[in-house]
Amino acid sequence: MTKVFVTGLGAISSIGTNLEEQRHALQNGISGIGKAQHFESNYKETLLFGEVKLSDDDLSRLTDSSTEKEYTRTTLLALYAFNQAIENANLSSDQISLQSTAFISGSTVGGMCYTDELYADANMKGEASNFVQSYEGSDHLLRIVKRHQIKGFTDTINTACSSSANAFYLGARLIQSGKADRVIVGGADSLAKYTVNGFNSLMILSDEACQPFDLNRKGLTLGEGAAYAVLEAEHVCSDKYKYAELTGFGNANDAFHPSTTSDDARGPVLAMERALKKSNLPATEIDYINAHGTGTQNNDFTETVALKKVFEKVPPFNSTKSYTGHTLAASGALEAVFSLLSMVNNELYPSLRCSTPNEEFNTPPIVTYQQAELKNVLSNSFGFGGNCTSLIFSKCF
Repeated sequence: MTKVFVTGLGAISSIGTNLEEQRHALQNGISGIGKAQHFESNYKETLLFGEVKLSDDDLSRLTDSSTEKEYTRTTLLALYAFNQAIENANLSSDQISLQSTAFISGSTVGGMCYTDELYADANMKGEASNFVQSYEGSDHLLRIVKRHQIKGFTDTINTACSSSANAFYLGARLIQSGKADRVIVGGADSLAKYTVNGFNSLMILSDEACQPFDLNRKGLTLGEGAAYAVLEAEHVCSDKYKYAELTGFGNANDAFHPSTTSDDARGPVLAMERALKKSNLPATEIDYINAHGTGTQNNDFTETVALKKVFEKVPPFNSTKSYTGHTLAASGALEAVFSLLSMVNNELYPSLRCSTPNEEFNTPPIVTYQQAELKNVLSNSFGFGGNCTSLIFSKCF
């Protein structure tokens, strides 16, 4: 079976605009959650957000997109992280344009980040906005495809919070089936009234910064960001630096409820078990888990149930959503990047604001920075509708 390696990474979130800034925040327990400066909402004063600390104008300038007036914030975030990843992997424009190079990206917000313009355009209120062509979920991908002249297979995935983790899954399968030599995978989502109002209607937003796995957790905090990784087949990257090998991936859908996972955690359990089977690793070989860890009552309960079912002794785990908030479709890719930073640097980052771990399960997350030898790490992403995905990365020796 063809091996799949990670040769490039790029990410932007509320804790930084590059890998170094984000690693520094993770090492030092610096959260990016706070009052929104650029996002406009009726809940701006009552809720906290994991907002990227750059305006649309800043992002346009940094991506050389100032003349592209129809680029949404989702597209700008995606392009910024995509550019980082291909530069980090030392990909040339010719390599990106090869038929054997694919691009898969996840997004749930898409161009709906400008909800007011969407409403005005749909109801023909005044002149059409710059974004009348930009509302579809695939808009960010299509504009990157055009910008970088990508000619290979492309796809946009929307499986809610597991979207960009499934981009990794599909990308690895394309490489292992011989349909691609290289796949750029990840996802992007920006803050949007559409999602804030929707999550608020479910009554799962916390009025404080989220507290994943804390007994007194009150709900999730929404964030925004983008992250991409370059996956390459062994035969095209033999002489390149490799962050890790993507050894395992598993997906399952428990089809229990539109917005919650089942109490017996059948979806998360199956996703992790399938990833372990694919990697040919026993559960005892997993050294660290980046948990989905949203901070809601249901998610943290069911994920802990799943961890105890899969692992006789639960490995060290954390929720990096305590730093960035829940970045929705971007979260799987962003947390894969954070997992790789942990493994490459042999570091375990603290899960923030877990002052009273839920004693019922006796499995508290990491709460202090630690050095540790990490050979295999697992990253969980569980989406609405019960779509659950687990990824396993293994150190290259």
